Amino acid sequence: MKSTRRHFLKTSAAATFAFNAVPLLAADPGRKYRTALIGSGWWGKNILKEAMASERVKVVALCDADGNTLEVAAERVNDLSGDQPKAYKDFRELLEKEKPEIVIIASPDHWHALHTIAALKAGAHVFVEKPTGHTVNESRAMLHAARESGRAVQVGLHRRIGPHHISGMKFLKSGAVGDVGMVRLFAHSGGGREAPSLNSAPPDGMDWNMWCGPAPERPFNSKIHPGGWRQYLDYGNGQLGDWGVHWLDQVLWWSEEKYPHRIYSTAGRSVRGPSVLTEKEQTSDAPDYQVAVYDFEKFTCVWEHRRFADNNAEKHKIGAYYYGTKGTLHVGWRDGWTFYPANTRDKIVHEDSQLQEPDGHNLTLLWADFLAAIESKTKSVANIEVAHRSSVLPLLGMISWRVGRSINWDGAKEQITGDAEASKLLSRPYRAPWVYPAI
Repeated sequence: MKSTRRHFLKTSAAATFAFNAVPLLAADPGRKYRTALIGSGWWGKNILKEAMASERVKVVALCDADGNTLEVAAERVNDLSGDQPKAYKDFRELLEKEKPEIVIIASPDHWHALHTIAALKAGAHVFVEKPTGHTVNESRAMLHAARESGRAVQVGLHRRIGPHHISGMKFLKSGAVGDVGMVRLFAHSGGGREAPSLNSAPPDGMDWNMWCGPAPERPFNSKIHPGGWRQYLDYGNGQLGDWGVHWLDQVLWWSEEKYPHRIYSTAGRSVRGPSVLTEKEQTSDAPDYQVAVYDFEKFTCVWEHRRFADNNAEKHKIGAYYYGTKGTLHVGWRDGWTFYPANTRDKIVHEDSQLQEPDGHNLTLLWADFLAAIESKTKSVANIEVAHRSSVLPLLGMISWRVGRSINWDGAKEQITGDAEASKLLSRPYRAPWVYPAI
């Protein structure tokens, strides 16, 4: 097993190096960066585990509003590396006292902007989970802060560096698919009607007010924390914000168009049922199905998801179909990529996925690329410039759904044109005492 893993990492890194021309060797292999994690739950610990495996970091601090989460994370860090990080519930105190050189941000989406901007202002390089912000203007503020700081910012769009995504993109860009006029993105899963869940007091040791931060303070509910917050629109943007950003990012990577000019989305909760929010109980409020259409200059891209029926009627359950004049290319997740020629006498072309298990992502490669960007002062593969453009797309889809009509997007100025109501949704009010970041 170890030799297989070494071979996989060796060949994956080689493919990534060849495609991106980014040096993966450390400028000073012995140097360890003072590193902190903000958002110490399941995914934050996964990213931190990769950071520690690189043997290039010293974990000095952990931050989370949940004391139990902090305790578990601290024990894991100590077991894996021997480091004894200090625990904080307030990220501002952590940044002031510990002065980390790298900050990993795996907090819920509604915190990404404030955490990232504060870390950059404190002089740290940042690895932040996708999407960049919860609203468009938060993402813009993060981009501007990164430019002003001169620090490296890597965003967790790990498919940008996955070996089969790289080779699939090379195949697509080679012209083998022909002229592509339409792309269909999708991520479907099972489910059914959602019954309200009882609210409760937060767990002992949890600062729920801090967890909610700048977002509205809903009653605590175990369906929100830990993990379920992505389907609560105060804190996430549903499946489009969670899954959609990965596949929309692939479309921008392929097309090299920076933005669409028109977006339309429709969605609902016809199966899960109406959303509920009372002092006693609540449900999620994100759509259980959604379609979003993005009109680009040379093609149209369609996103769709449903959370009540698996995609068993088709060959693939997740991914992207690129429809071209020479055939159809499917780029997926665990099923790799497959090209179906228009001429049925031609052979189907397929490449298996190469994924880092058990989660099926490529964090090892993404972290190595991040360190290379820091030390060579080059842009990382999922840098804030490209990640901002990708993250804006699902957020614009959610705005269109909310206002119930198409919106026109001036990507050069980053403005919605001719629609004052929709334009207001590029930002949102913050809960005091938190202040919305200036652009």
